[in-house]
Amino acid sequence: MRPVDPLSALLSGIRAEGSVVSHAVLTAPWTIRFTDDAPLTLISVLRGGGTLLLPDGTERAVGVGDTAIVRGPAPFHLADHPTTVHRSHAAYEIACFTTDAECTAQELGGIHWGTDSEEATALIVGAYRASGHRHERLLRSLPPVLAIKEDVEVCAWLETAAADAARFSAGSQALMDRLLDWALVCTLRSWFDQAGADAPSWYRGLADPVLGSALQAFHDRPAEAWTVASLAARAGVSRALFAKRFTKLMGRPPLAYLTECRMDEAEALLTDTDLSIAQIARSVGYADAFGFSAAFKRHKGLSPSTFRAAAA
Repeated sequence: MRPVDPLSALLSGIRAEGSVVSHAVLTAPWTIRFTDDAPLTLISVLRGGGTLLLPDGTERAVGVGDTAIVRGPAPFHLADHPTTVHRSHAAYEIACFTTDAECTAQELGGIHWGTDSEEATALIVGAYRASGHRHERLLRSLPPVLAIKEDVEVCAWLETAAADAARFSAGSQALMDRLLDWALVCTLRSWFDQAGADAPSWYRGLADPVLGSALQAFHDRPAEAWTVASLAARAGVSRALFAKRFTKLMGRPPLAYLTECRMDEAEALLTDTDLSIAQIARSVGYADAFGFSAAFKRHKGLSPSTFRAAAA
């Protein structure tokens, strides 16, 4: 079986599907209101720039070369200037996931809002659907908005790819969706690499020369009866050194981390599958349903069956 890293697993339930504004060009003053209730929205600024206005009052300027990811689901604005929302301006709205929305690469890809002048702002925008609950652990590790700076050459390539997708009707939506999926993964990886101590502990741990191999082994085979000793042996260090380094880097002892991951996985399986409690117990490393149910209730406050019923 091919190993699956935690980031890939967490992103497995979130995709760009039919959620494309491939090439919007705007001339100031303007605002865009995002009302998709999407868990994540990606905005790449190819030319120009603006300011993200979040519901909590946060303002984040984004300029040419910036790719920003906004954590949902609350609506938010992107404006050419923070004060634009309070005066006369061209107002647009993006809601690809509403009942009557027609937000596809073919339909919106060729639309240029405003005038395509040197001063105009050009954007690629994608909202992401969630097919289950596995991605929620990823969302909990992200700030309300994050941004990275891309090279000018990357922006030019993205703009060309978006234009090509919009020009050809056959496969245009699939092409843009895959382009946005690629952009999401690359942006998150770049941000995690740059975030340092602010990156999720599981991401930092995988990059650690001591903990990395042990963490990968656990995430590959969570049902195995892992102990601190067996993880330390996998890492090639003593049990004491492994436990000390793990706790310092990950913020909690090894077994606490293992239990937390298993409970997060169990939560996703309870919500997104029809597996029995006993089957879920075995898949996350418990010999029987009774021990699993007791552990799940300690960590989540509800028994597995009660949690599943409430989610349904």
